Amino acid sequence: MSVIGKVESLWRYPVKSMRGEEMEEMFAGYAGVYGDRLFAFTSSAAPGGFPWFTGRDQRHMIRYRACFRNSEKAARPVNLSEAQKHNANPISANESELMVDVETPDRKHFAIDDPALIDNLRANVGGDPELTLMRSHKAMTDACPLSIFAVQTAKQLGDETGVEVDKRRFRANVYVDLTNNAEGFAEDQFVGRTLRIGAKVTVAVLQRDSRCMMITLDPDTGEKSPAILKQVAQAHDNTAGVYAAVLIEGMIRRGDAVELLD
Repeated sequence: MSVIGKVESLWRYPVKSMRGEEMEEMFAGYAGVYGDRLFAFTSSAAPGGFPWFTGRDQRHMIRYRACFRNSEKAARPVNLSEAQKHNANPISANESELMVDVETPDRKHFAIDDPALIDNLRANVGGDPELTLMRSHKAMTDACPLSIFAVQTAKQLGDETGVEVDKRRFRANVYVDLTNNAEGFAEDQFVGRTLRIGAKVTVAVLQRDSRCMMITLDPDTGEKSPAILKQVAQAHDNTAGVYAAVLIEGMIRRGDAVELLD
């Protein structure tokens, strides 16, 4: 068992493909991060295996800011203390307590279930697709419940491409700052191994994170930098960061130690 780094920052995404919110602490459960990707939009124009309407379709979607109305209820399971004391299942707040409001890049405000938000998202999108709001009690992730990304990887990609690479392009839940002068993509070495994050949370790192054009989008402007995806594809097997499954649930906090258990 050895400390390999610390939690640099924590993020969740209340609405899939919209801007994330940085957290001081968050609950990582078997189903994913509490409050992460509870809402998403599907598109009638999307392929059957990937029904989501995302920044691939409307690049400025990543600039829409989604926030929970009741930040306290959205912070952690409502029975967390009792669940931890008695080894019981964590319970989410009810749907009305986990509603989201959205601010568009031009400062318009909508409830997540307002049909006018769909009209706003579809503006300037070719084909006029039909969009449908989806809601889930657990994170609607593309692969595994938890995504982990080393800040050294973003720095290395910046050095390789000559493009400023903001870590937020990679939309991870847990950004880690690795020790011992780790190079970029060092998190690849954790695949097949187990990490403990903080005092309790234990995760199994399952696979590298395959990437798409989403990482070309600047999180503040929506402008594209194709060189980033090209470099990831050609030099790094089209992967950056890793996916993990939670083995032991609990709270993760900024600055927590990250330990390699095996």
